[in-house]
Amino acid sequence: MLLRFSATSPFVRKVRIAAAILGQTLEIEPADTLDPNDTLRRQNPLGKVPALLTDEGEVLFDSSVILAYLDFLAGSGRILPLDPKARIAALRKEALADGMMDAGILLLYEARFRPAEKHEPRWLDHQEGKRTRALAAFEADAAPFDGTIAVGDIALACALGWFDFRFEGKWRADHPRLVAWYEAFAAACPGFAESKPVA
Repeated sequence: MLLRFSATSPFVRKVRIAAAILGQTLEIEPADTLDPNDTLRRQNPLGKVPALLTDEGEVLFDSSVILAYLDFLAGSGRILPLDPKARIAALRKEALADGMMDAGILLLYEARFRPAEKHEPRWLDHQEGKRTRALAAFEADAAPFDGTIAVGDIALACALGWFDFRFEGKWRADHPRLVAWYEAFAAACPGFAESKPVA
């Protein structure tokens, strides 16, 4: 299987960690999402990473779809629980973490692609509000890491790691329970250190 990737994408990191947990080997090939000539746009019409080219010739995209596929290949129930209640809880956690990452990426893009005098404060406040509320929700629900790793845990850890990378870890000061969970997760999770984003 071939993973089209960016070394800084938290969504790509989700896939790399899941593969490490599940003992699956992925070839990786960088993709330039801004280059109209990159084959990524033919592989994924959205022109986004991650995109996974399966051994059957299919292209899967969106990290949550790829994680579900990798779990299926591993026999199901490894990172995506089979129990319906636990499965919904894991997917809900993944969705909130993914949304938090989306908001962070939109904040980053506003700074990267628009000059400061054209920044829209209302838009920035809207995205920051998503991040703030999601972090508060995760902090309220944070429990000590118990060794369980499901799709929602992977997504949350990738979001927090990306916030360390892109926003200087400013989330940490107000979220001590989440910091404790994250540090324990990072120490225990296969592939976590190796997939750390690099500029």
